[in-house]
Amino acid sequence: MDRRNFLFVSIDGLVGDVAWRVREQGHDVRYYIESESEREIADGFVEKTDDWEADVAWADVIVFDDVFGHGTHAERLREEGHAVVGGTEYTDRLEEDKGFGQEELADHGVNILPRRRFTDFDEAVSFVQDNPARYVIKPSGEVQNVKRLVYVGEDDDGGDVVDVLRAYKKAWGHRMQSFELQRRAEGVEVAIGAFFNGNEFVEPVNVNFEHKKLFPGNVGPPTGEMGTSMFWTEPTSLFERTLRPMEETLAEEGYVGYIDLNCIVNGRGIYPLEFTPRFGYPGIFIQEEGMKTPISELFYDIANGNDPGLEVHRGFQVGVRVCLPPFPFNDDATFDENSKNAAIVFREAFEGERPPGVHIEDAKRVGPDGTAEGVTPANGQWRVSGSSGIPLVVTGKGTSMRAAQKQAYDRIEDIILPNMYYRDDIGDRWVNDGDKLLSWGYLR
Repeated sequence: MDRRNFLFVSIDGLVGDVAWRVREQGHDVRYYIESESEREIADGFVEKTDDWEADVAWADVIVFDDVFGHGTHAERLREEGHAVVGGTEYTDRLEEDKGFGQEELADHGVNILPRRRFTDFDEAVSFVQDNPARYVIKPSGEVQNVKRLVYVGEDDDGGDVVDVLRAYKKAWGHRMQSFELQRRAEGVEVAIGAFFNGNEFVEPVNVNFEHKKLFPGNVGPPTGEMGTSMFWTEPTSLFERTLRPMEETLAEEGYVGYIDLNCIVNGRGIYPLEFTPRFGYPGIFIQEEGMKTPISELFYDIANGNDPGLEVHRGFQVGVRVCLPPFPFNDDATFDENSKNAAIVFREAFEGERPPGVHIEDAKRVGPDGTAEGVTPANGQWRVSGSSGIPLVVTGKGTSMRAAQKQAYDRIEDIILPNMYYRDDIGDRWVNDGDKLLSWGYLR
């Protein structure tokens, strides 16, 4: 592909590694981060801009990395004739309003779990007491991304859910203004996703398994994600029964980007939980590990409505988030004392700009004077930046899940970063969950 101009627009600095990869592939890149606390992320790796709107005319492709209003911008720019990877108001709402997402699935003939929206905690408590069962509490609106507020009920009579609702009323009632109670289903949690080029799904599709809890064995507080295992495949029964029914609507919307649907499946059926109509993090880094097609070519083609002819590696991919205190919590004092500006060191020398399989999240590269001015791969030092304590994602691939795991964890062994922690079991779920999905026929 000829040299192109790529403009990346981010709210919290999530897409920096992808912007860096596109630059590594020989293209010109400018990167905008809206959040002031995250503005240093990717300094020294890519060129930054303070005004993305002023760079629209410069860009051959514009890439948005989130929802929360980005769909409105992407829609407008497409109407003006620009090539854009990003959502629409409709697809933003699929994620922001989980009840709407469930309604859309039902309208498209996809089975969903019983659920009900509430704006009053006492009303929700009465509902559970009158309809005893296991429920999942899912916040909506402003606090929906505070993952620790998602509560998965364990008691058959819903007693624990009642206790949590009463606690949330006291602690979060002023911010948690709406939420859903969804019936809990037992089974395997698995997500199915694919890229969309404004007209149709791009094949192959992606099957992935998120590991959301902080500690190995899937215990501890929810984090959003500590790592993911995945593989690319031709469309499966799981895909055809969940995302495929949305194809015509997504085409009518002109959606361009990646869309993912998290599900619970068992021998009785498939139950979609929620949409992610954007890149997943760290999912997009792990997906790239499995791609033969350069991600810059993929973006350029789908933004222009073309089939990119996506080529992928056979086998499996694993990605592990390498974290620092206070993740997954917010504590500025702890971050400043233990993590801010910490040096990231690699035991072995590497060719090019990055060690194999290492991706940046909250990291920057600085020169001898401590700034990104004049920094080069030769004189630069990797440092922790941002505010959340997720500096790196490390990936691996292999013909088996165990081989992919081994490569990822061998690469982590090469990293020296005081106070770092990570889960050491990313990929283990495949041993049991894969057999179940195969026996139930969802991967055929």
